[in-house]
Amino acid sequence: MPSLILKTAARYLLPLLLLFSVFVLLRGHNEPGGGFTGGLVAASAFALYGIAYGVDRARQVIRISNRDLIGIGLLLAAISTLLPLFFRDAFMEGEWLAYPLPAIGKVGTPFLFDLGVYLVVVGVVLTIVFTLAEEQETVEM
Repeated sequence: MPSLILKTAARYLLPLLLLFSVFVLLRGHNEPGGGFTGGLVAASAFALYGIAYGVDRARQVIRISNRDLIGIGLLLAAISTLLPLFFRDAFMEGEWLAYPLPAIGKVGTPFLFDLGVYLVVVGVVLTIVFTLAEEQETVEM
């Protein structure tokens, strides 16, 4: 059984790590970071929570299945690559909104692609981590 210190730390670190993962995701346009790195940080936050409280409770906190995260992420990435074709531009060419959004900056298809990668990475990593944790729980019983 995990310690009280681990449970308390996981409870407070989860929102901080998720906020940091969004920061890394948004920062990825101009500096190192982006969807992959942000997704790894978010997945590690949920993995830490799962270690402290168990896989079932971590799944309840996420509120969406890993398979759905992967599917939505792949759909967003595909839309971002096909969207320029509707504007008679080349495949995967960057399309940008006319006005930047407050606190985010210029938003376009590269951000949509990064968001898709973020969701796919979170879904895949959590599927692996939760499957291994559930397997470990059954072996210990």
